[in-house]
Amino acid sequence: MSMSGSQLRAAMREFVDGEVIPAERALDAGGDSAAVALKRLQASAKEKGLWALGHPAEIGGGGLPFYEFALVNEIIGRSKYGQLAAGTLSMQDAIMLHRFASEEQKQRWLLPLVAGDITPSTGMTEPEVAGSDPTLIQATARLDGDEWVIDAHKWFTTGGSNAAFTTVYARTEPDDVKAHQALSAIVVPAGTPGFEVVRVLKTMGSTGGDHCEIRLTGVRVPYENLLGERGGGFAVGQIRLGPGRIFHAMRWLGQAQRAFELMVERANTRYAHGSLLSQKGEIQRYVAESAAEIHAARLMVLDAAKQFDLDGQARIQISIVKFWAAQMLHNVIDRAIQVHGALGVTDDTPLEGMYREARFARIYDGPDEVHRMVVARRLLADPSRAPWLQGDLDD
Repeated sequence: MSMSGSQLRAAMREFVDGEVIPAERALDAGGDSAAVALKRLQASAKEKGLWALGHPAEIGGGGLPFYEFALVNEIIGRSKYGQLAAGTLSMQDAIMLHRFASEEQKQRWLLPLVAGDITPSTGMTEPEVAGSDPTLIQATARLDGDEWVIDAHKWFTTGGSNAAFTTVYARTEPDDVKAHQALSAIVVPAGTPGFEVVRVLKTMGSTGGDHCEIRLTGVRVPYENLLGERGGGFAVGQIRLGPGRIFHAMRWLGQAQRAFELMVERANTRYAHGSLLSQKGEIQRYVAESAAEIHAARLMVLDAAKQFDLDGQARIQISIVKFWAAQMLHNVIDRAIQVHGALGVTDDTPLEGMYREARFARIYDGPDEVHRMVVARRLLADPSRAPWLQGDLDD
């Protein structure tokens, strides 16, 4: 029997708080024991009907509409390992493959990905040019008979050292072709000669993201490894990046809510200078402002999810959510640390790790500045596209 929305959210909350969060220390330790712990969590999620809930049903997922998935994903986001445990980490890649992959590609890559048997990675960002502007990509792929020959230098290729394949974005068209029609997305299987993982970058936050610098030198793959149309790589990338940005915002809600709960608990139990922290005006301001920011961001996320269900794009809404929710996440965690005092900067609580990850949120999948620019340009061109003119959440 399928669960109702409220039952599903309750089950996910029980799973994340009762199983995933208690396993965080073991997962942080890495190694074989962490791998065993993760497999155990994934098996539990599948057994409970909590696996890959947002993936299309026809490829083995739960088939939840975007709006309903947003309500579940904020719960998954309470733990940094929630995505891995619940099979949602590669959801944006699944959406991309579901839309553009050939039947053979779907059988080889998409179905195992949804099942959690393999993981993907994407090679778009390059160290030599601005990662927020894919039209500057310098990687090239040329046809030699029925093979693509790829030369590329990428970094922040998340999961690149463990992935079964990397979708590489490279210029395939002549110089006189406009950049938006000159890029193609090509699937490169792991182990292909000429594919080198140069290093795993040490980033602010943790290295759990496996952010890799990779180099492809004369890499040869069949023409059929083209994903979508030749010259259509920009469109392929946007289909992946748009949902990915709102997935992040959904997760950030869960992280912020967890930080808020820790802040409230600390304020209600810590005594200093004649009273509990909760009785001090400044701390009450932290709590009230955090509640307001979380609530505002949550309404924005739900509105963006609703719009995505309607048009499959929600570009303005997603860009607003991306920069607003990232700042909200930082603010809430920062206040929670302040309320905890010295305890907050130790690893006795998850807050210091959450804080480092939160700073990273304002950069990946498009920095704040780019998303603000996108919103401003679109609304200056057509003010009628403002989100508050697109209908109510309960329409």
